[in-house]
Amino acid sequence: MAGQASRNFFLDRPIFSTVISLVIMLLGVLALRVLPIASFPEMIPPQIVVSASYPGASAETIAQTVAAPLEVQINGVDNMLYMSSISSGGNGSMSINVFFAVGTDPDMAQVMVNNRVQIASAQLPEEVRRLGVSVIKRSPAILLMIILTSPDNRYNEVFLHNYMALNIQDEIKRVPGVGDATIF
Repeated sequence: MAGQASRNFFLDRPIFSTVISLVIMLLGVLALRVLPIASFPEMIPPQIVVSASYPGASAETIAQTVAAPLEVQINGVDNMLYMSSISSGGNGSMSINVFFAVGTDPDMAQVMVNNRVQIASAQLPEEVRRLGVSVIKRSPAILLMIILTSPDNRYNEVFLHNYMALNIQDEIKRVPGVGDATIF
């Protein structure tokens, strides 16, 4: 009976219901503007990227000698959802993306993946061990994108790319809260 009375109260007063809905939406918009980004709920799974390079090797060789041993060891890390890997013979690079359940601490995930990579390092070719295998935490959420242009077309794309790599990229990486900065 009590549920029926409250339902009728709002059905009989549509203007009152609309005003309450608008007030709730307005408060939500105001809270969104004041709430820091760090307080937003996590909606995207944390990602750890394992990368290595094997100069001169084909994509198939990299996949068999580098990616496969790493994938075998990384598989089964706590809270891991899935992983994907890419091997490129052109520049001899390999990258494994490991995705974790939402709410997993990215720092702990990085440590767990790094421990597994260290176990697999004995099975990797000497050249790969010498160059090193990097384990980096990364958020797949792009919160900011910077586009560098030359308004009067004085500088070409190669110059702007090099300028960004030499003068801007490292500064952006040092900003608190920035996980990584990639140039495309």
